[in-house]
Amino acid sequence: TMKNRSTISLKTNNTPGETEGARRATGVSPGGAIQSDHFPDPEVTEKAVRRKFTAKYKLRILQEAEVCATQGQMGALLRREGLYSSNLTTWRRQQKKGALETLSPKHRGPKAKNITPSDRRIAELEKENCQLKEKLKQAETIIDVQKKLSEILRIPLDPTGEKI
Repeated sequence: TMKNRSTISLKTNNTPGETEGARRATGVSPGGAIQSDHFPDPEVTEKAVRRKFTAKYKLRILQEAEVCATQGQMGALLRREGLYSSNLTTWRRQQKKGALETLSPKHRGPKAKNITPSDRRIAELEKENCQLKEKLKQAETIIDVQKKLSEILRIPLDPTGEKI
């Protein structure tokens, strides 16, 4: 028989809201991080804003990443800056390609077309041609209505459409 049973106390000195064993990989408990105001505002904006990193910022982060030697330093850097390891990979690839310009953020969306003066003139003439066609159509409609009205009212018109 086991008379000398020892009881194991599961009581811990956790803060309210923190469960036993709830620790981050960094060793920081969730309650400690919240108390230090380390996290950004959790409010979600109405429209997401795409982050843009300057070439200067990318170079600074790449230099800091090169200095990271001990285990956990790289992860701490990425968490502090809110980055992913894929960002560093992409930036290193860009840096190898060549220069500061490749590290600069690219403009998204359709690229502006180089329009030659002759193309611009052609576009203007086509627009003017469409406007004149519309005016001609309107004038022909008015003339047709006048002819029909003169037939109904029996008012004679000469061949040009003028009253006699």
